[in-house]
Amino acid sequence: MIGVGQTRYQTKRRDVSIAGLVREAALRALEDAGLTFKDIDAVVIGKAPDLFEGVMMPEAYLADALGAAGKPMTRVHTAGSVGGSTALVGASLIQGGVHDRVLVVAFEKQSESNATWALSTHLPFNASLVVGAGGYFAPHIREYMRRSGAPDHIGTLVAVKDRQNALKNPYAHLKIPGINRQMVESTPMLWEPIRYLETCPSSDGACAMVLASEDKVTGTPAWVHGTAMRSEPMARADRDTVSPQAGKDCAADVYRQAGITDPRREIDVAEVYVPFSWYEPMWLENLGFAAEGEGWKLTEAGCTAFDGDIPWNASGGVLSSNPIGASGLIRFAEAALQVRGMAGEHQVDGARTALGHAYGGGAQFFAMWIVGAQKP
Repeated sequence: MIGVGQTRYQTKRRDVSIAGLVREAALRALEDAGLTFKDIDAVVIGKAPDLFEGVMMPEAYLADALGAAGKPMTRVHTAGSVGGSTALVGASLIQGGVHDRVLVVAFEKQSESNATWALSTHLPFNASLVVGAGGYFAPHIREYMRRSGAPDHIGTLVAVKDRQNALKNPYAHLKIPGINRQMVESTPMLWEPIRYLETCPSSDGACAMVLASEDKVTGTPAWVHGTAMRSEPMARADRDTVSPQAGKDCAADVYRQAGITDPRREIDVAEVYVPFSWYEPMWLENLGFAAEGEGWKLTEAGCTAFDGDIPWNASGGVLSSNPIGASGLIRFAEAALQVRGMAGEHQVDGARTALGHAYGGGAQFFAMWIVGAQKP
């Protein structure tokens, strides 16, 4: 990974079209890599469902903006995990020897959509009462609390931590100076037990990366040590929605490739897809950083804080910026920035190995990569 480009993330980017948004990120990634569109062999673009903006097959009209005229262009869609999946499709084109340099781009312009109600469409013969992703995931969070015995305030701790981290990130959407537990706990309950400030915002934004084969590396690279994607049926009879098997399998695969046997000790920093604050302790367990029922204890002890032994979401995470289609790619890009030593004020000292993670749909799609400062 030789180049990263991000737009600023905010509620409404009225100054640009979707094409202008993705081009802004792409040009910044190319600048970081010291390249131009002419140096790119192929483009891989990802976003969440077309229904979100109501623009069908947006990749067709975005080709010109991304310098893809006459070049292979691939669209990826795996719900909320799509940003991560997009990076992995680009990486596979490099790993398979198909291309030498690939531009990967993901975006969402939520101001031109209504994602909550797009996710609450009528099912065959009956109406969905879920009302957005929070309504779907809230029962899973409540079940995690029941199983683990986690106290009610754990989600609040994550919300405060990630928003404090966001104050160091110039691209972050939500910047709330002085945020504390009292502020979070005073906000309305949206989907019990999820409060307003325990959930992600609706953001406009785009992220881009340039991936290259070893002999085409420019500048300071983040070396890809492992990549993995997994999915599982959403309605399988014995499916564990609290700790999905696909997430465990995805983590096991990427750790095997990277030679990691103890993720908490061997990974220096993690950018993990946490759109609702309670998913930090849940994913700590699902990804093998903590034993079952113990994830919340790591959060409470401050282990995932910026100065903890395993910082999670030093960038502020999805809780602070959420252009849905790009949110997973941002996690991958931020992990790469950390091992390149280019994360700015939210740089974690000594970060040599980093995890990027994304999940999507009903927590049945997963994408992960491990990147490092040294060539594997």
